[in-house]
Amino acid sequence: MITTMKEILEMAEKGGFAVSAFNTSNIELTRAIIDAAIETETPVIIATSEKAIDYAGIDCLSKVVHSFGEKAPIPVALHLDHGKSLESVVRAIRYGWTSVMIDASDRPFEENVEITRKVVQIAHAVGVTVEAELGRLKGIEDYVSVDEREAFLTDPDDAKRFVEETGVDALAVAIGTSHGAYKFKGEPKLDLKRLEEIRDRVNVPLVLHGASGVPGELVDGINELGGDIKGARGVPDDELREAVKRGIRKVNADTDLRLAFTYAVRRFLKENPAVFDPRKILSSAMDEIKRVAIHRIKVLRPDLE
Repeated sequence: MITTMKEILEMAEKGGFAVSAFNTSNIELTRAIIDAAIETETPVIIATSEKAIDYAGIDCLSKVVHSFGEKAPIPVALHLDHGKSLESVVRAIRYGWTSVMIDASDRPFEENVEITRKVVQIAHAVGVTVEAELGRLKGIEDYVSVDEREAFLTDPDDAKRFVEETGVDALAVAIGTSHGAYKFKGEPKLDLKRLEEIRDRVNVPLVLHGASGVPGELVDGINELGGDIKGARGVPDDELREAVKRGIRKVNADTDLRLAFTYAVRRFLKENPAVFDPRKILSSAMDEIKRVAIHRIKVLRPDLE
């Protein structure tokens, strides 16, 4: 069933777990994600970036997610990830997105507040959940690029003021994660003390972006099959579990599913050199995507492990 992200986050808060937000851009990813959620009997957020919408077409992508989500026996929310403008957010709402993220984190604090407040007023008028971001993450995710010089962590006092002045339903915080497959140069470590301080000051669910695990077996498998993504590192499962204990209620993942897709397709093509049916090639990835999604769901839900 299709619902709002707010309702799903309330379930997560009550259950003391974090819900997974998985990015999609096509049928195969969407189906595998929802199948994983059904198998684990866990609510799920299907996220789409602006670039994914441009790739698939906003009407098509909306109908794909709604088609699978409306038939699912678990709650499913359709979420706009990193909406960069008021126009982008309004367009998503018109096409059936049940939650939106306005990301004005690259703007000065007061401007971020002003833009976010406008989005909240528009979205709440039609029952749509709003997420915003304070603090900036390193790395690249579709149209979002932030280098190391620009990246900074979320200030707990600023977080309190931001939530009070905007009325957002969820806040994405920067505590040391980064977008993409190359997250850490040294030991992977999140600023959990900062997270606790933020949690003590705000009364809305907290979100962790740039939190893919970048499974080593997938990276190794891709490289063995001719890929070149050596040195990729993600957020360890134990760090994510600790973040959930300290109040994170939504964790985004995009890179992991891309890696699963790439590994499975490379393997299938090597093992089936005579196959040229796109349906067989693309569908070969769904089991691997589902496996990776189930693992992430269980990491974020202590009662399932």
